[in-house]
Amino acid sequence: MAILVQPDSKILIQGITGSFGGRHAQLSLDYGTQVVAGVTPGKGGQTFADTVPVFDTVDQAVRETGAEVSAIFVPPPFAGDAILEAVDAGVGLVVAITEGIPVMDMMRVRSAMEGSATRLIGPNCPGVVTPGTGPDSSGGCRIGIAPGYIHKKGSVGVVSRSGTLTYEAVWQTTQLGLGQSTCVGIGGDPINGTSHLDVLKLFNEDPETESIIMIGEIGGSAEEEAAEWIKANGKKPVAGFIAGATAPPGRRMGHAGAIVSGGKGTAEAKIAAMRDAGIEVAETPSDMGGALQRAIARAAGE
Repeated sequence: MAILVQPDSKILIQGITGSFGGRHAQLSLDYGTQVVAGVTPGKGGQTFADTVPVFDTVDQAVRETGAEVSAIFVPPPFAGDAILEAVDAGVGLVVAITEGIPVMDMMRVRSAMEGSATRLIGPNCPGVVTPGTGPDSSGGCRIGIAPGYIHKKGSVGVVSRSGTLTYEAVWQTTQLGLGQSTCVGIGGDPINGTSHLDVLKLFNEDPETESIIMIGEIGGSAEEEAAEWIKANGKKPVAGFIAGATAPPGRRMGHAGAIVSGGKGTAEAKIAAMRDAGIEVAETPSDMGGALQRAIARAAGE
């Protein structure tokens, strides 16, 4: 069944009438994603691409279309409120693509979501893709900004803090003929909704996922926590890569969460934790597919 989203998941897009949101809404429609609604306050009653109704509120969109997932393409100053509007409307999964949401806003969002039934992916993430079986993996579910054509329906679960490294892992597994079950970009902000560990638990129980690539980066301790869980509970071959090994301590590299401070969150510590957990670690981004092949071979006793 893959994880998080299926080809028949009903998607609404908050910010669908903006240039960025509209462009990726159209790409998702072209991919075969079931985009059933858009939301832009003040533009209710319009349609997008002649087929997708636009509503003033998420609550209206959910009640009239049965939308289950919301993608957030709302400008940073308003994105926190957009997330909470989707939560209040009972949306089961919110995927926040927006980059640059103020940290204080995300602290407020996290506090308000405690006890909620809604799962948040992101913010500052490339989104989620469950590939389909059509040409260039079309007919699946593409939420966010990932290029659909690089995907291939298959058996590898991908979870990553980095958007571009997600695409690299996807392309390598496509070229190897392995394909992907679901690809999840969790984002690189210091305060986000879903961790590596959350996604790994889902992949571990998903019958369509036979192996996993986990991509992390310097900063925080999420990768070490995930590795510890894999060591105790993992049932499938896992390959890993940590970006930022050459970053100077105390300097942010790329993502807001990619900063080493107080001697914690170093690439060396994360790589050591991965290896201790039996994860096959790729030395370079170009080796992620090869590392996964080695992990699969080792699990098979080859």
